[in-house]
Amino acid sequence: MSCSEWMHTERSLSLEEAQSWTGCLRPLDSVRVTSLNWQNNDFGQRALVGKVCMDTNDSVKHYKETKQESQEETCRFIQELLKRQYPLVRPVVTPRFALSCTGALLGHLGEIAKKHKLHIQSHVSENIEEVKLVKELFPEFESYTDVYLKHNLLTDKTVMAHGCHLSDEELVLFKETGASLSHCPNSNISLCSGFLNVRNVLKHQVKLGLGTDVAGGYSASMLDAVRRARDTSKVLTIQNPEHETLTFEEVFRLATLGGSQALSLDDKTGNFEVGKDFDALRVNVAAPGGPMDLIQSEEPKIILEKFLNLGDDRNIAEVYVAGRKVVPFKE
Repeated sequence: MSCSEWMHTERSLSLEEAQSWTGCLRPLDSVRVTSLNWQNNDFGQRALVGKVCMDTNDSVKHYKETKQESQEETCRFIQELLKRQYPLVRPVVTPRFALSCTGALLGHLGEIAKKHKLHIQSHVSENIEEVKLVKELFPEFESYTDVYLKHNLLTDKTVMAHGCHLSDEELVLFKETGASLSHCPNSNISLCSGFLNVRNVLKHQVKLGLGTDVAGGYSASMLDAVRRARDTSKVLTIQNPEHETLTFEEVFRLATLGGSQALSLDDKTGNFEVGKDFDALRVNVAAPGGPMDLIQSEEPKIILEKFLNLGDDRNIAEVYVAGRKVVPFKE
């Protein structure tokens, strides 16, 4: 299935969170990420885990590293995690975003990712003010995306959250490098950041999945991400009647195969093709006390649409990751 973005996770997964998701977490974590790794492994979660890097930070004085500290701690963390050889948990290089990193740190992180052939995750063009500030801090670069590109941080293993205000020229760079976007509609709406035009991203053939960004949004549920993605598309249609609203089938694809493609994991998961890992939810649409009413016999497509619009954790009977049943939890 697809992969959601989590921020500042320093705890075990709750039942609701695990039930809402089968595939992959991309946590943005603090320096203390070691315990999260073994928790992900023990609970059977597929995860890309990163230590947030930032060497320019005036807003939170107790968390500010030097470039050397950030580089050394990132390398230590990566080596420690690779040494454990977890089957489903891998490190990801995580510059918080261009505004909180010097060019020197961005360059070093790009070198680390290239050396170890690792995924990269950060933020791009979340809101208009952010885009303006990046231009002020990096005036020698053509765009926000170009900052990442020139520091070797835009690759076919890169996932950038948001992208609400990317230009068509920047989307071309995403397509050419194979980099992907994580659409986080709940966060974008909650913070009044903007609306990602998913239709335009797809037109540019950029890899795209859904995310939650639970520091900015209020729900860790992929079902919520599905609903907010459609809501965002509908708002864009209200603003421009010529805009083609996303169908529920298209959004369902973003939540499953789209996310696995965004993380370059579609050779392992994302659908039920023979040879891929069995990542799946067993959904009971008639769960006692559940939120759905089945009044008459309906075709599977209608039942799926009902689940996406109305369902919640009460409908999710079992969760499987790589063939292992991870929900219900076994003590």
